[in-house]
Amino acid sequence: MLRFLLNLLKSPVKFYNSIFNFALLRLTNSNYSSFPIIVGKLVRRGKGKLIIGNHVKINSETYINPVGLGSKTMFYVGPEGQIKIGNHVGISSSLFFANESIVIEDYAMIGGGCQILDNDFHSLYSKDRPTQGLNVKSAPIKIEEHAFIGASSIIIKGITIGARSIVAAGSVVTKSIPPNEIWGGNPATFIKKNRLELQESNSFSYEK
Repeated sequence: MLRFLLNLLKSPVKFYNSIFNFALLRLTNSNYSSFPIIVGKLVRRGKGKLIIGNHVKINSETYINPVGLGSKTMFYVGPEGQIKIGNHVGISSSLFFANESIVIEDYAMIGGGCQILDNDFHSLYSKDRPTQGLNVKSAPIKIEEHAFIGASSIIIKGITIGARSIVAAGSVVTKSIPPNEIWGGNPATFIKKNRLELQESNSFSYEK
């Protein structure tokens, strides 16, 4: 609440955006441990639940991060869906669409212009395809702690990104990625182990 009040004093635009975002999260099925730092205006749709942890930073404004390609941060949550964002998470101008579940764990970073989609949007069956939502498959997505998703990447349904792993910019992730690895491409494939993380894994304990 203190962060929200401080934002009101900075400028008329920030004042308006702060009021808008505060009302948006209060009037929708959304909970937060502490009010997130938000630059710009969020988009929040759907009747499902959005849960936001402590010290979350969200960019939803074009001039802050140009690799977001001018988009806002958008949360679409279906009636039975849930998006859960952990503590100290950074998000920039990205789309999250959950019919079932998307979980972003602590300290994960989501680069500009990413799409994280836990469903196919349309049926694989041609006669059902024109009706969005009819016989559409979905499966949970999890992005584990300290993972980094590079700009303009797409994460499809049923994927887990392992702790401390990196997805290169512009990748389409169609397979789950183990911890401490770097993947990239379309479709994303293994590039190499994240050796820095492996070297420190036995001796360094991340702050929680």
